[in-house]
Amino acid sequence: MKGIVLNRQLEEKIQWIDLPVPGVNANEVLVRVKAAALNHRDEWSRKGLYPNLKDGVVLGSDGAGIVDSVGAELHSQWIGKEVIINPSIHWGPSQLAQGKNFEILGMPRNGTLAEYVTVPADRLHLKPGHLSWEEAAALPLAGLTAFRALVYQGQVKSGEKVLITGIGGGVAQFAAQFALALGAEVYVSSSSEEKFKKAISLGVLGTFNYILETWTEEALRQTGGFDLIIDGAAGDTLNQLIAVAKPGGRIVFYGATMGNPGKLEARKIFWNQLKIMGSTMGSDQDFEGMLNLVERHRIKPVVDSVFPLKNATDAFDRMKAGAQFGKIVLIP
Repeated sequence: MKGIVLNRQLEEKIQWIDLPVPGVNANEVLVRVKAAALNHRDEWSRKGLYPNLKDGVVLGSDGAGIVDSVGAELHSQWIGKEVIINPSIHWGPSQLAQGKNFEILGMPRNGTLAEYVTVPADRLHLKPGHLSWEEAAALPLAGLTAFRALVYQGQVKSGEKVLITGIGGGVAQFAAQFALALGAEVYVSSSSEEKFKKAISLGVLGTFNYILETWTEEALRQTGGFDLIIDGAAGDTLNQLIAVAKPGGRIVFYGATMGNPGKLEARKIFWNQLKIMGSTMGSDQDFEGMLNLVERHRIKPVVDSVFPLKNATDAFDRMKAGAQFGKIVLIP
């Protein structure tokens, strides 16, 4: 089979190579990948910024396909089924937080950017019937992360004003779609007018350009503040989010692409009774909840672009440039 592996000795850091079709252990299944999708962790691995990297590992956490074979008769009912893969492995017994053995498909174990992938049988879910292969492949990691941040941690409620920062990325896109489906009034931030137009087409009520120094004043003028804010950047922008949160509001951040804040407005946090929470991908319970929401409301992931797997470098470069709105999908 063909696949995309990490190879930090090359200029592009990734390589399209021949690989043996993986075998399956008793608790595993072999999935013929119909479509896979990129996440920022793939690009971070390419840049050498992800922990425990190992050359030769097939990248990719998101995938959908058809079960080709199983490692034990116990799982034979999966053969031939159309499935999507939960990339969250060994979350652990607590819904509160992941356990010490938690890992994500695609590093350190081989992932979905190949013609076949082996996964534990309990990672399989039937592909929602209203989704194409490309849409199904776009869903797992970013959808799970958005669902946990918005629903489990954020406790979003119908009618609440919700701000999603950095619209365009996969998690932000799903958070906006999920919040809209659940009846929230959704606003987004970005620095791209083109992304604003696409967000408005999804149903968001307003947009804010975070490059402008006055965006927080404008947000407060338009909305009176937000009940819930979902953010993946942190850094010094966290204080801007504190400024636009309503008293008693919640801020959930699932990433820190801008690093740690240089200072934190602690007085505003305690005086306004704010709750600031961290969030990661999510548990098996979250994944099932996310799938139920998607199927109940027939939500379709936004697919930014589709590349042949052999052209993965072009797909990675698009993610690196931050030009996408929605998910970048690859097809073997």
